[in-house]
Amino acid sequence: MKHGEELPPLEIEVTRTLIVAGAIASRDYQDVHHDAESARRRGSPDIFMNILTTNGLVGRYITDHFGPGAVLHKVAIRLGAPNYPGDTMVLTGTVVEVEGDTATVKVIGANGIGTHVSGTVTVTVPPGSAS
Repeated sequence: MKHGEELPPLEIEVTRTLIVAGAIASRDYQDVHHDAESARRRGSPDIFMNILTTNGLVGRYITDHFGPGAVLHKVAIRLGAPNYPGDTMVLTGTVVEVEGDTATVKVIGANGIGTHVSGTVTVTVPPGSAS
């Protein structure tokens, strides 16, 4: 783990099932995350992913790279372009700061219409546990 290290990209297929399951798992029952007709009535072309699902996927991206011993301390993200069914989100990351066994990683998740998520994750990786 060193400053400037690029994490390999992770492609996530944005399916209707992923969107609905993420909303249910996070107890977000807003209709725009599971009912396409309600989403259209509110001005969206389809259902879209909620921030809690996105947050979980960002966390998965970091722990997939740094290993099961990695501990997330801070996840600070901002949403942009919605994740709609049928698209693919590609997560990329760059280590922007390292202090001992703790790193800050800049993360971007882009889809076919733009940047879905951007932000930073602070992660501690105990010695010997990084991938």
